[in-house]
Amino acid sequence: MFDDLEPTRKKTAYSLGQDVSAFSLADLDETMKQLEAEIARLAEVRKQKSASQSAADALFRKPE
Repeated sequence: MFDDLEPTRKKTAYSLGQDVSAFSLADLDETMKQLEAEIARLAEVRKQKSASQSAADALFRKPE
């Protein structure tokens, strides 16, 4: 109802390799913050998958 009264700030859309020369310092800071959070999220998923892979390898390892 009052959405039109809120000041709007453009969202910084970023894709890998994009030219960021037009970004403001605040936009660069926000983009970096978002990318750091995404890297942390990906690292956690990778850690979980690695543990799962190790468990599967141990379970299905052929005796030597």
